[in-house]
Formats: sequence, C-alpha cells, structure tokens
Amino acid sequence: MSGVAILGVFVADTTFTADRQPEMGETILGRSFTLGPGGKGSNQAVAAGRAGADVHFIARLGRDAFADMALSVWSEAGVTPAIIQCDEPTGAAMIFIETGSGDNAIIVAPGAAGGITPADVEAQADVIAGSAVFVTQLEQPMDAAMRGLQIARGADVTTILNPAPAAPLPGGMLALCDYITPNETEAQALSGIAVTDLSSARAAADALLRLGVARAVIVTLGAHGVLYHDAERSVSIPAVTAGPVVETTGAGDAFNGAFATALAEGRDPVDAARFGCACAGLSVTRPGAAASMPTRAEIDDLLALSPMGSA
Repeated sequence: MSGVAILGVFVADTTFTADRQPEMGETILGRSFTLGPGGKGSNQAVAAGRAGADVHFIARLGRDAFADMALSVWSEAGVTPAIIQCDEPTGAAMIFIETGSGDNAIIVAPGAAGGITPADVEAQADVIAGSAVFVTQLEQPMDAAMRGLQIARGADVTTILNPAPAAPLPGGMLALCDYITPNETEAQALSGIAVTDLSSARAAADALLRLGVARAVIVTLGAHGVLYHDAERSVSIPAVTAGPVVETTGAGDAFNGAFATALAEGRDPVDAARFGCACAGLSVTRPGAAASMPTRAEIDDLLALSPMGSA
C-alpha cells in the first residue's frame, strides 16, 4: 500500500482582515478581503499533494462555481478527487484575521459536504483500503468519519484523526486512531486537562492514550511547535521559523497533510512530525490556506537549513 486517503470538507474561504473583531451589532471597516479554496480536509489534501503524496480526497461538492474552484485547486496540487456532486450548494467559511498578530477566528458552513454519509464513505472503501494512511477530521458528519476509520482499521491502514473542530467523540472512535493531532483547545476538550505548557500537554496526551488512542498523540502548540507523545517517548519538536508570520489559517492543516505524507513514506513518526512542522512553518509566511501550502522541494530545503532538536 502507498499514498494517502483523506476524508473531509471543501469550502470556499471568504477571508476578512481587520485590526480587531467587531462586537455584536457593530460594523467596522476591514483592511482586505479574499476568496479562495478551504476546508480542513481539502487543505490537508492539498498540503499532502504538494508535499509529494499520492493523495485521494473523499468529499461531496455542489455543482457551482465553488465546486469548480475545488476541482481546479486539486488538479493543480496533484490531488485525485473521489467525490459525489449533488444539487446542494458547495460550502463556505468566514475567516477573520487580526492584522497585528495573524491570528484567526472561523465560521464554517459545510454545505454539500455536510451531507456526507457512511454509505458515501463505503463507496470509496477501495480508495481507503488501498492507501498507506487515512486521515479525517470533524467538519463532516461524525458517523461518516467513524465509518472511514473503521474501514481503514479493517484494512490495516494507518489512521490519523485531526479532532477539529472540537466535539465530543463517540465511544470507540479513539481506539480506531493510530494517531490523533489536537491543538491545545481540542486536547483540553477531549482530555479535560487545560493545556497551558509542555507539562500539561504531556498530561493531556497521557489521558488520551488511556482513553484508547492506539499509538501516539501529537499536540500542536502553534508557535511552540508540537509535542509527540506515545507510551515510550515524549518529544518536544520546535516550530520552524521560515519568515515573518502573515497568516496562521491552515497551519494545522499543513502539518497534518505533511505528517501523513511522511508516514506514508515509511518515516519514523517523530521524523514525520518534524517534516510536518517544516511544512506548517512555511505555510504561515503566506496568505491563503490552500495557496500557502509549500512544495516538497521547499520543505526539504528548509529542513536542510533548520535542523530541529528535541526535549
């Protein structure tokens, strides 16, 4: 088996940049607006494709201009679509970006992808079973994500759950996950432990292992990199600085797509996490989540210049 299969959502990102968020009932002037491709699953597929993976993306689209945008960006990134097209509108997301920090707040309306069913996932069972790594998130319906993980586990495919946006998980889901990749907020929501530093991140990761995660928990820590934590080793992997931060939207997706790519190539998971950090570090220096995903050559060059240690 080789390659990466990703189940998730495509939405068109409407991105607004302003000095601050408006209060409820308030109107403020923004600094800029862009329209582009987004959705966590789609962003991860684009990241994996540009990082060198043979990647299939499983989703639902409408029959509209946003769907045309999706197909175009996937073609450019080398992503093979495994999709259903329907008469519902393709989804959209509202992204606010704070000018000074590059931090973001996001509302996602999945549209057609909100109707992904377990049967839709079963129709792509051969795609999942023929891959080395299967990735999903929580923007599409939970039962579809669960079915994808079950199919992958039944075919002995390595599984990654990016539990975003944070949501309660059904019983048995964590046991289907070889790797889980929460950020601080998601790790707290799943473990009940507030993640404020490396020590608390390790405590949350331990709790998630006890709850059933099969191999390892990778807590993404923004500017502090990631924590890789399994039953035998706990490694703090620093972030990679590739230039001034322009936008953090999609950094987690860059990490997950590149991490999956490196695992599919047979790399040690800590090395795969370092590869993911380099991809994320490059992505935040550019505007636009999907447009910011670096190429394999860029990632390899950055890693050659920025060897990363551990603690």
